[in-house]
Amino acid sequence: MRGLIGAVWLLALALGASEAAAQDKKEPPKFDAKKLVGKWEPVDSKIPVTIEFTDKGKLILSVEFGGKSDKVEGDYKLSDDKLDLVLRAEGKEQKETLTLSKLTDEELVAKDSRGKEETLKRQKPKK
Repeated sequence: MRGLIGAVWLLALALGASEAAAQDKKEPPKFDAKKLVGKWEPVDSKIPVTIEFTDKGKLILSVEFGGKSDKVEGDYKLSDDKLDLVLRAEGKEQKETLTLSKLTDEELVAKDSRGKEETLKRQKPKK
């Protein structure tokens, strides 16, 4: 009887340990890349900025400043919760990886490599 109780106790202990290990090794959340497609704007920006993600993995960053408009083009790739960006301007490339914490039909929340978190809202189509 003691052996049976010991075996049950060891089994419970082993299952608890494996469950804890599984929780420690949680996979990153996977976001639907289709929800990313569209035009987005930062919630807290004082400068009019629009980021457009196309369904072909391209992005266009548009900035208006001092009555002038400027565009920077690039590529993006979404894998699980990582959004890899490559922007090209004036013959130079700039790469950045963002970590997404939220992506819905209306809101995108991401943190850059320096730890700065940014919230974007989907731009509503103009009528």
